[in-house]
Amino acid sequence: MTISAKYVKRLISAAEFENPAWQECQPVRIEHYWSGKPASTSRHAEVRLCWSSEALHVRFDCVQQEPLIVADNPRIDRKTLGLWDRDVCEIFIAPDPKNLWRYFEFEAAPTGEWVDLGITQAPSGRETDWDFESGLTTASRFNKDRLFVGMRIPWSEAIPEPEPGEMWRINLFRCVGQEAPERYLAWRPTRTPEPNFHVPEAFGSLRFSL
Repeated sequence: MTISAKYVKRLISAAEFENPAWQECQPVRIEHYWSGKPASTSRHAEVRLCWSSEALHVRFDCVQQEPLIVADNPRIDRKTLGLWDRDVCEIFIAPDPKNLWRYFEFEAAPTGEWVDLGITQAPSGRETDWDFESGLTTASRFNKDRLFVGMRIPWSEAIPEPEPGEMWRINLFRCVGQEAPERYLAWRPTRTPEPNFHVPEAFGSLRFSL
């Protein structure tokens, strides 16, 4: 399964949820739990991606019909480890499709909290670069039963600007609610016995188009 990310000439901030450019982007639905089982429509999400000469832009548009599970005292001046235990939207990116075992994890919460991590799957186990600094910026907006979460992931030495037509591998996730394991949703289900998003062989593809 392939997502097409449209090129935009102007940088979009993480908080520009109503930017007209989003209407020209392919909508991608998150409608299943990590296991592949269909998720309740009350937990579905739609994701749109585009790219500019400066960054990858991501917008999550989530149905939110239950109380938010968030920190009482969020800190947004630094990454928040353990964010995955509360409500959060996530994207995993492998810029080199020939090396799925090296990828990057980005998370954004309704509170504005965020996480960026470098991941390497090695024969000895998963290695995490906790100090990875991507320059990620995030934003969120909650209105009645709808939650928007935005991310701007700038190009860098680790995640270089792609060429038009280039293909990367990615997956998209949403964690929502309290009850495990049903709180874990995935665009491309990983189908592991227990919830686990770190399955790069399950990633879909992202094509950078003009």
